[in-house]
Amino acid sequence: MTLMGTIDQQLAKQIANIEDATGRSLADWIGIVQESGLEKHSQILTLLKDQYGLSYGNANLLAIKAREAAAGGAQSDAGLIESHYAGKNAALRSLYDAVVAKVEAFGPDIELDPKKSYVSLRRRKQFALVGPAGGQLEVCLNLPGAAPNDRLKPTTGMATHKVRISDSAALDDELIGWLREAYERA
Repeated sequence: MTLMGTIDQQLAKQIANIEDATGRSLADWIGIVQESGLEKHSQILTLLKDQYGLSYGNANLLAIKAREAAAGGAQSDAGLIESHYAGKNAALRSLYDAVVAKVEAFGPDIELDPKKSYVSLRRRKQFALVGPAGGQLEVCLNLPGAAPNDRLKPTTGMATHKVRISDSAALDDELIGWLREAYERA
């Protein structure tokens, strides 16, 4: 079983639990949100928590599903990745593929979790992010305590450091070493 399969199974179980606890189907909840006319995630969360007594986690999942339905359904993982490398970022796709291939060689427990503008690389937890930024491929790493240098820059948010690369020569032993270290810490 893949890790993505496990996540999909967990989400399906959470939805089933919501349906059992509330007596309403996922379609019912999506209808409630659509009838409310609310579009912003935070507004939908407030509605579901305050008016229906749902926990944050359950309200968050239902808000995501309702917004996906309003947008015509969830975009597939492959579709999200394709959108990252469309247009001006098309030339970066092969570099992204090379980074992912190197990381997947670390072990069978790698999970790729595409988001709107990047791909989260996970093991037990997220250890890196990869996505286009400023005409280059940005590789963000979770390496707490690692000393920044001219290449390994400090960053904030979902990672502690980042490296930007623009060609396959920059995907060298040093960068692969940082990726492996982040992977082993995860």
